[in-house]
Amino acid sequence: MTSDAPPPDFAQTHPGLSVLRMASLIAEGEEGPDEETLDLLFEQVEAGHLVDVAPADMWPELTRGLMGRAPSKMIATLRDSGALACILPEVVALFGVPQISEAPNDVDIGEHLLESLDEAARRNAPLAVRFALLVMNVGKADSPREHLPAHYKHIERGGPRIEDIAARFGAPEECRDLAMLALAECERVHRTSKMRAGPVAAMLERLDAFDNPARFERLMSVCTCDYCAYEGRAGQAYPKATLLEIAIKACADIEATDSDEERLNARAEAIARAFRSERWSSELASE
Repeated sequence: MTSDAPPPDFAQTHPGLSVLRMASLIAEGEEGPDEETLDLLFEQVEAGHLVDVAPADMWPELTRGLMGRAPSKMIATLRDSGALACILPEVVALFGVPQISEAPNDVDIGEHLLESLDEAARRNAPLAVRFALLVMNVGKADSPREHLPAHYKHIERGGPRIEDIAARFGAPEECRDLAMLALAECERVHRTSKMRAGPVAAMLERLDAFDNPARFERLMSVCTCDYCAYEGRAGQAYPKATLLEIAIKACADIEATDSDEERLNARAEAIARAFRSERWSSELASE
């Protein structure tokens, strides 16, 4: 993005908002910023132009960048120019923090976040999904070093931070609620197992998957993008989502009863039968 003139739209807004405008435009383009552009953005940040910008006024530009074809470019540009530390210090703090991975090496949570956002863009995910991916791990930034790469009690730390970020920017309620749901449930979804029909039934009821399928589908989108952000998984199907779809279909004919316990037991039994059938079919197919 080299030019003798200021980048498109850069000089048309408040000097602080122009930093976000440029970053959001980069998220929509084919290329990342060059050194000249980053230097220009850095100068705006160093001059303190972001200090007096209300976060609510930043939200439209953040939204534009998150919904771009490569949201990671916006976040990376803001980080490289120093702007992200002013706008979303909770997210900046995630870079350099390790997390357990199935790969030989741990992953950097910040870099993983960037990959998950681009996966969401490839899947044309809605804003609420992208916002959840942006903030759902903020409780891991200050996990005790002696516990790393594990992150004990990050949910307790993350919840208030997500609430604060959403309130600060005036994010839609749907964005906040999905981020809070992802914080509490994403790792549990990743641990779904065919061997545990009872907990699966309980989780589906807790997530209101039977009565609010749209909300459940958005959570599955967050979990899918998080799963596919790991190395070698981009664009893949998410096995846990497939498994949970089987579980939901298995419960389709179970009617509400007078007893929550009876309904839950009936669903657990139906899921167990479906999982056994699925396992049996998989074993036959592999022979």
